Amino acid sequence: MRVTTRNASFQQWQALLTNRTKRHRAGSFLVHGVRPISLALDYGWEISDLIYPDNHSLSAWARSTLDRSGARPVAMAPDLFAELADKESAELVAVVRVPEMADLPRGSDDLLVVVFDRPSTPGNIGTLIRSADAFGAAAVVITGHAADPYDPKAVRASTGSLFALPVIRADGHEEVLSWVSRLRSEGLDVRLVATDEHGTVDVADYDLTGPRVLLVGNETTGLSAGWREAADAMVRIPITGAASSLNAATAASVVLYEVSRQRSRGSAHG
Repeated sequence: MRVTTRNASFQQWQALLTNRTKRHRAGSFLVHGVRPISLALDYGWEISDLIYPDNHSLSAWARSTLDRSGARPVAMAPDLFAELADKESAELVAVVRVPEMADLPRGSDDLLVVVFDRPSTPGNIGTLIRSADAFGAAAVVITGHAADPYDPKAVRASTGSLFALPVIRADGHEEVLSWVSRLRSEGLDVRLVATDEHGTVDVADYDLTGPRVLLVGNETTGLSAGWREAADAMVRIPITGAASSLNAATAASVVLYEVSRQRSRGSAHG
C-alpha cells in the first residue's frame, strides 16, 4: 500500500495519536520506536500495518520487522510519515490491535491481575504497568472513566512493559467480576484484594500467594463503591512521616513487591 495524500487511511491513523475515542472505536493504537515495536512482535501482539517513509533506505531491523510481522507494509510520503512519527529518527510506525476482555489470562494457582480503577493520568498508568510487569502480574485492567492506557504518554511511561502483558480497558467493575465469577465456578479460589489507606490489615500480614486480583483506586477518590463492595480484603501500607498517603501507582508497586516477596518465599501469611 502507498499513501501520498491525506486520504482516509492517513486521517484515521493520525486520529489514533490524539483521539482516545477513535482509538477505542478502531480497537487500535500507534506504536513508535525500535524497542516497543520489537516487544510487541516478541509478545505476539497483532500488528495490522507497518508504516515507513517512502524512498528511504531502511535498516536491517526495519526490513526484518516488515518481513516477520505479517503486517501490511505501507509506504508513506515522508512529510506525512513525519506527522505520525514521534521523532525524526523513527523508521517504522506500527498499527497495533488493543487487547480485549477475552484476552485476560486463564485461571492458575499463581494468577495475579491488577485492576486500576479510574486512573486520571496516563503517566500513572504507565508506571503501574511497568511495576506489574516487573513483579509478575499476568494482566492489567483499567476500569471506569479513566485516562487511556494507549495514550502515547502512557505507552512511553511503561518503557515497553505495556507489551509484556495484556493491558485491557473495561467500562466498569461488572465485566471484571463476571470473569472472576467464571474462574470461581471452575474451582479457583480467586480473592479480590483492595489497597486502601484505611484497610483493616497490613499488606505484609495478608496471604498474597494464591490467585489474586489487586484493586488500586483513583489517585484522589480511591476505589469506587462497586469495587469496595466486591473486595474480599482491604489491605493498608503502613507509612510514617508527613505523607498522608502514597501515590496510587507507588502504592500498587509496594503491594506488588510484597506479592513477589511472599511468592518467592513460598510463605502464606494470614
